[in-house]
Amino acid sequence: MNGNDTLRAMKPVFVFALIGIVFMFAAPYALQLFTIINLTTAIALSVLALSLALVWGYGGILCFGQVAFFGLGAYAYTIAAINFGGSTWAILVAVLVAAAFAALLGYFVFFGRVSDVYLGVITLTVTLIFFSLIRRTSGPDYKIGNALIGGFNGVTSPPLNLPWNTSSFLFPEHVFYVAMAALILSYVFCGWLVNTRFGRVCAAIRENELRSELLGYDSRLYKLGIFTIAAGIAAIGGVLFCNGVGRITPDVFNLYNAALTIIWVIVGGRGTLIGPIAATFGLFYLTSALGGQSVLNNNLVLGIILIFFVLLVPKGVAPTVTDWFTKRRKPAHNSRRRRRQGRST
Repeated sequence: MNGNDTLRAMKPVFVFALIGIVFMFAAPYALQLFTIINLTTAIALSVLALSLALVWGYGGILCFGQVAFFGLGAYAYTIAAINFGGSTWAILVAVLVAAAFAALLGYFVFFGRVSDVYLGVITLTVTLIFFSLIRRTSGPDYKIGNALIGGFNGVTSPPLNLPWNTSSFLFPEHVFYVAMAALILSYVFCGWLVNTRFGRVCAAIRENELRSELLGYDSRLYKLGIFTIAAGIAAIGGVLFCNGVGRITPDVFNLYNAALTIIWVIVGGRGTLIGPIAATFGLFYLTSALGGQSVLNNNLVLGIILIFFVLLVPKGVAPTVTDWFTKRRKPAHNSRRRRRQGRST
């Protein structure tokens, strides 16, 4: 695939990115501040879903504990920002910490030839270990530099500030702009990555790892690469999340959030990037609406949604909608071609 083919393949990515840019500048003028703050949280979770869509949908790696890198990024940002006195370098620290941890974990997993099922169990176990350990860090003895870890109470996250200007903090509407820009850039980057040679090899390994290795590709390196990149993207989501919420607690590592991330990708459509993002927004506001009533249980509703999509819409929303439009366009295209052939004869 040459440069022109890559650009043609990325046309839908640019279209959705343009829609996101329009929404980014229009939303603060049309929505209330409370809604903007909630949207910032939804955007952060969408970045998390995007990272799982990349590593699972295109890398074929079922990372059941993707929230481990999400939470690790949030905690690394918070602790670094408290010690540095600003957010500029703390963001970079958060991404590097999550990516380095993923690279270390992935090295032992992929070069140890751990199968996909056990990989999912290992990543989930790591997430629950983080959940259990951080809950036990209450008290003044548990701190990193000047930052108390906070235990089950969590720790307040310093707000974002202008680059290298620690006295200029961003207001919630400005954080929304940053979050939307981060989501759009992450989405475009992932769209570009899956259309590069690296992304195509990862897709080939996902389809048939043995055949890819027989063609001379080291599947372990490609898996490690996409696993590490996805962890860094998840860390960006974690940074946005703790800024949207204002604090970070060990609950970010719990089993509910780990399962919810899987649901977002399944509902949106594994093998797509925009599908999980849209599903995250939809399910986020659905659970928010369910939280305001006491008749239905949130977990029960989410379980029913998961069963519905697995049984009736196994491809997810985005691929199903795309297939429907493709089937509708084919008869129209064939009829136009037959009319042109009739006129030519």
